[in-house]
Amino acid sequence: MSAPGAAQPNPKDPATREGGRFVSRAQVFSADDLRRAHTRIAHEIVERNHGADGLVLVGLYTRGVAIARRLADAIAGFEGVTVPVGALDVAFYRDDIALRPVQPLGPTEVPVDVSGRTVVLVDDVLFTGRTVRAALDALTELGRPRAVQVAVLVDRGHRELPIRADFVGKNLPTKRAEDVRVRLGEVDSGEDGIALWGPADAVDVDEEGT
Repeated sequence: MSAPGAAQPNPKDPATREGGRFVSRAQVFSADDLRRAHTRIAHEIVERNHGADGLVLVGLYTRGVAIARRLADAIAGFEGVTVPVGALDVAFYRDDIALRPVQPLGPTEVPVDVSGRTVVLVDDVLFTGRTVRAALDALTELGRPRAVQVAVLVDRGHRELPIRADFVGKNLPTKRAEDVRVRLGEVDSGEDGIALWGPADAVDVDEEGT
């Protein structure tokens, strides 16, 4: 997940937010790869939880919401069960935002009851773990889940907190200065895909992430 408040980099624009230049280094997932990853993760979620009853998928803004809906559609297709899908904005729960309001605005658009259910937090990229930690804080204001699990398309490493994903589309070793760019048709223009970009000068600059 990109840093809160930052626009998702456009793969057609090589400029970085620091004014340097990024170049494409590898195509990680094609549209077909993404479709297969969604299907596999959906099956793994159902297998781990011995069915889909009692499950809630909560997508983290922005791309996590689209992914959660795709997972729910996949589960409905092979399991015949409609899994509730919620959306969560955790920006005001993060501990690495300089200007955090005294009265947090709180989570938004979670039209599901999480109490007593198994909640699967869904995001596109797992990086430092701070986004997931913020989501856990937000969930405590919504109820008491029976269990919380994490599903991501890409785990790129560089964890700063003891957080791991239960369901992963791909483990992708990266440098901190590199950028994993996820494109989904519901959110971004063009075809689905995931690509790894990095500084044109190949200098590994230490940056804050999610």
